[in-house]
Amino acid sequence: MSSTDLFQHADIVRSFNRFYTQQIGVLQEHLLQSEYSLTELRILYELASRGDLTSADLRQMLSLDAGYMSRLISGFEKKGLIQKVPSPTDARAALLHLTELGREILVPLEQASREQVVAMLERLTEPQQQQLLGAMTLIQTLLQNHPDSTYVLRDPQPGDMGTVMQQQAALYSREYGWNSEFEALVAEVIAKYLRDFDPACERCWIAEKDGKVIGSVFVVRQDETTAKLRMLYVDASARGLGIGRRLVDECLRFARQIGYTRMTLWTTSNLTAARQIYQKAGFELVEEEAINRFGKALVSQTWARDL
Repeated sequence: MSSTDLFQHADIVRSFNRFYTQQIGVLQEHLLQSEYSLTELRILYELASRGDLTSADLRQMLSLDAGYMSRLISGFEKKGLIQKVPSPTDARAALLHLTELGREILVPLEQASREQVVAMLERLTEPQQQQLLGAMTLIQTLLQNHPDSTYVLRDPQPGDMGTVMQQQAALYSREYGWNSEFEALVAEVIAKYLRDFDPACERCWIAEKDGKVIGSVFVVRQDETTAKLRMLYVDASARGLGIGRRLVDECLRFARQIGYTRMTLWTTSNLTAARQIYQKAGFELVEEEAINRFGKALVSQTWARDL
């Protein structure tokens, strides 16, 4: 490709950027008729959806200058929107914690942002909406600059659940020697999800790469305030891409957004890779016992964390 072609392509991208930023209103000094800028609201959103983070985490995540970030954090502290708390794993580090006041301010702005996008989508037909969403997903996939940029997360489609059941049964039989009792459990979980699915409080993500299902996870309602993470799965061919971690992050983000205050999960002690993902995501072991299931002597574990 010649430099002339590349410059022409760049101009097309810049034209699109100007069009879209005007569409969603980010050119205004303050977003959604609030006193906060897009960057400020993004910081509050990340703390609300991901939980406590260090200033360094946010700088890396949002590609912000250290001095600029420091000024924003100082302003948030003075307004009582965030507070610094000690890190439980590093005595030298402080975590930024979104206060109740911060959450009270963010919730109506998140709702206003959602309504703004809904209004934009309502101008399109259903096929046009699907075309738009597909194009956005493609843009995000192509521009993400990290190892897992070759896969996408999506909602389940007809036929996916059968694939999930087959893949999980085959993997756990092959790698752990589990018998058909496990396949029956997977079938029961999937059947209940399909039969009783409530989109207001439950969700499934499918990870897809090159047209193949390579991972999945479910969030279901345990009770009014507690969500349950179920059946985290990453295909052997896709390990090392960070898919398991991202699937768990999506579960936590979804659960917080719809108002759950706690999340639990069940696993067994021999699933060490999954357990490491759960620990890094802030889950703690709350109960364990020796059991005989799936044709093996296992240690059943329940993990949980507040949201």
